Amino acid sequence: MKKLLTILALLFVVSFPSFTPANQDPKVDTNAKIKAVFIYNFTKYIEWPADYQEGDFTIAILGDNESLYKELSNMSKVKKVANRPFTIKAISNPSEIGKSHIVYIPEDNSSLVAKALSTVKGKSTLIVTESPGYAKKGATINFMIAGGRQKFELNKSTAQQHNLKVSSTLESIAVLVN
Repeated sequence: MKKLLTILALLFVVSFPSFTPANQDPKVDTNAKIKAVFIYNFTKYIEWPADYQEGDFTIAILGDNESLYKELSNMSKVKKVANRPFTIKAISNPSEIGKSHIVYIPEDNSSLVAKALSTVKGKSTLIVTESPGYAKKGATINFMIAGGRQKFELNKSTAQQHNLKVSSTLESIAVLVN
C-alpha cells in the first residue's frame, strides 16, 4: 500500500510539471524539485549489493547544478535511504566518483558521461543522465520529457551489469530501453 501511495504521489507530481502553489517562492526551481524527488524515489526501488549497504548512501552530482544539489541536500536532512543517512556531494571530475551509489550527470556535462561510465565500470553505481539517447549509451536512467511531462528511461541490462536489482514497480513506470 505504501509503495502504491508513493507511486501515485510521484505520478501526481509528474502529471503537473507547471503546478506551482501561489505561496511558493518564485526562485524555487520546480524542475530540480521534481528530479530530486525522482532520484530519491529511485533509491526505494533499486537494490544495491551487500558491499554497498553499509555507511552513508552517497549521491554525487557531476558538475554545477546548484538547484538540484540544494533540493537533495534539504531532503538528506529529513529523510533516509534504507534507514541510512544519505549525503550529497558535488564533484567536478569523474575521478571523484569513488564509491557513490548514484551519480547524476546534468545535460551541461554530458561530455563527461563516457569518462564517468569508464570510472564506474565494475562498480555498483547508478548513472543518471538527462541527455537524449544516453540510456542507450550506458546510463542506467535518463530523464526525458514526453508529452510535456517529466519521465525517465531505464536500461535494465545496464542496471544488471552494475549488479543493481530494479523492482518491477520502477520498471512499470519507466520507458524501457536496451
